[in-house]
Amino acid sequence: MPGSRRIDPVTDLTRWRLTSIDGRRRWHFISIDGTLEREQNVLEKYSLGLDCSDEAKKLPDAESAAEAAINGMKFFSLLQADDGHWPNDYSGPLFLMPGLFIVLYITKTKLPDAFVKESIRYLRSVQLADGGWGLHTEDNATVFGTALNYVVMRLLGVSPEDQDLVKARKLLHHHGGAATIPSWGKFWLCILNCYKWEGMHTLFPELWLLPSWLPAHPSTLWVHCRIVYLGMSYLYGKRYYAPEDSLILSLRKELFVEDFETIDWPAQRENIAKIDIYTPHSWLYSMVFGMLDTYEPFHSSWYRESALKVCLDHIKQDDIMTNFISIGPISKMINMLIRWLEDGPDSKAFLQHVDRVYDYIWMGRDGVNMQGTNGTQIWDVSYAAMAMLEAGAGTKPEFQEALRKAYSYLEVSQMVESSPKCVQYYRQYNKGGWPLTTRDHGLIVSDTTAEALKAAMLLEEKCPFIGSEAKISRERLHEAVDLLLDMVNPNGGYSSYETLRGGEKLLELLNPSEVFGDIMVDYTYTECTSSVLQALRHFVDYDPKYRTDEIWNVLKNGLGYIKQNQLPDGSFEGSWGVCFTYGTWFALEAFACMGQNYNDNTASMQVKKACAFLVSRQMEDGGWGEKFASCSERRYVQSEKSLVVNTSWALLGLMAVRYPDEEVLSRGVKVLLDRQIDDGDWPQESICGVFNKSCAIGYTAFKNIFPIWALGRHAQLYPSSPRTFSAESVSDKDWEKIPHV
Repeated sequence: MPGSRRIDPVTDLTRWRLTSIDGRRRWHFISIDGTLEREQNVLEKYSLGLDCSDEAKKLPDAESAAEAAINGMKFFSLLQADDGHWPNDYSGPLFLMPGLFIVLYITKTKLPDAFVKESIRYLRSVQLADGGWGLHTEDNATVFGTALNYVVMRLLGVSPEDQDLVKARKLLHHHGGAATIPSWGKFWLCILNCYKWEGMHTLFPELWLLPSWLPAHPSTLWVHCRIVYLGMSYLYGKRYYAPEDSLILSLRKELFVEDFETIDWPAQRENIAKIDIYTPHSWLYSMVFGMLDTYEPFHSSWYRESALKVCLDHIKQDDIMTNFISIGPISKMINMLIRWLEDGPDSKAFLQHVDRVYDYIWMGRDGVNMQGTNGTQIWDVSYAAMAMLEAGAGTKPEFQEALRKAYSYLEVSQMVESSPKCVQYYRQYNKGGWPLTTRDHGLIVSDTTAEALKAAMLLEEKCPFIGSEAKISRERLHEAVDLLLDMVNPNGGYSSYETLRGGEKLLELLNPSEVFGDIMVDYTYTECTSSVLQALRHFVDYDPKYRTDEIWNVLKNGLGYIKQNQLPDGSFEGSWGVCFTYGTWFALEAFACMGQNYNDNTASMQVKKACAFLVSRQMEDGGWGEKFASCSERRYVQSEKSLVVNTSWALLGLMAVRYPDEEVLSRGVKVLLDRQIDDGDWPQESICGVFNKSCAIGYTAFKNIFPIWALGRHAQLYPSSPRTFSAESVSDKDWEKIPHV
């Protein structure tokens, strides 16, 4: 990571404890005066970077893919929480903590001192050598990241004369000061009374009163975008400012190049630092917001107040539907501030928000950070279970408890009822689905639902030790299938949280964020579509009498959609992982589940082209490595060295369609064997997740899950050791016996 540095812990790491109940993780710090009720477990030690060699012992060197997969599973099983999921760090974006601490400061809500100290340590650890902070931890400095994280440091009590802040301020002023911050930064500074609302383009709350059939109605927006701008619009309409105090007055002097009181605020609306802009404002944006900005000084007070009532109603409903978690940390903190303003600091709603703050906080090796959601629990459990099954864990007694707990977590996390008001509040019907994180979160995702459904079916099939009384009922599996069939888009593919509702080209021209791409609608994705195809195809065999004709129609159209996404070089672009390796793996899994393997008569040239693309990107050491820049630049950018996660994705894709050159596979597997640590772990390398093209986010469990999966698949296809590679292959009949997922 650019500029990352090791900062010594500022608390006694041995006194941190993690609890997890039904996926709800919460870190606690036990003060020196407190009693340690239990010793730290290996999960806590590992998460904090402490020595866990007493539990994670050195294992015999693996001489084959099968042995390496077993070693990997032995280690990874140690990190499973009692409730069945694998808690891990889901951080990377650096614009999340500012919202947390600005709202905590305004509402006078205190985190324990240990959390404050470790938050400062985290921000110092990810500060760049030039003094700035980026949009994410692998980014170069931006005004957005630098200004907001400078504010956080000051709110947490760091002196403006601190050398790290002196460097940050110098960089910030070099780029024009906080006046040049992008619109999301302008919003947070307005809330803190360190910016003026006149310096922002209108957030036009009246949009929520317009007919829902209009192409730019909020109901057509991607749910992440919709919920964030819902709260932003409300606070804009209220013109809320935090009360002035000495710190706020000081920040006004520190953040800006010019005198705060003399700034021409309307002139700052388009004043965005060049280093921050990923998506410039379009001609349509300039025209539409030019008219709306003209309307703003003359808006009807009655009409504005009516709009704010609608916004508040939706905000309250969002709190109810998500148990005060909201869809993500930005909207969660905005909602929390609004409930404090409207309901009061002693209200039940506000106190529930305070309690849920800890769902987003992770204490890791570099200190306390804010997570991208309240976790990735169901996503990780599903993939971990399938990886372990393909590595043969279902037949090994030592892994049965881990698989049993994984299945239990899937069972308890499925949505068993849907809100009767989901249509009224523009939400996707969610009964039968799985969210990314926890059942409390409530917002189901198409690919998470598909992967969880697939994992549940495979666990039932491969693990007879799971008692019948613990199994997910056939009715509930049918509900998951019903939901997936209902979520298909007219183009045959699948979006993430909801069906595609708005015109992609039109609405993206109105993207107001400057720093993100593709945020306006819930696009159709190769990855989501592939996940659903794999799950539904498996379900046809699992339960061949349920809605079979409809499923086959979706399968045919879904594969057709994926085929349309292939690029001229044979690759498929990924939208949620880095990047072409990721997307191509998903596409090849879709081809494979539909019976299109490399050497079959049914195989299309597209399968061969996708394989050729991956093989052409194999590096000298036999592995694959792709930089995050591939996502933002939308072209393949190779990393300096191979990476275990990208290598695993490439191998999984090639093996899914039975790519015939075994030497290519053998060389990739050797990288995974050579890179494995002696306790069965793998090193944490570059961030492998992405969202909205420009922001990296870490899935730290991926470095364990996908090597296990790739090694397990290879061991089943080629039982001989890759170090003494045999040309022996498997027959089609043998392939069908493999728990191929």
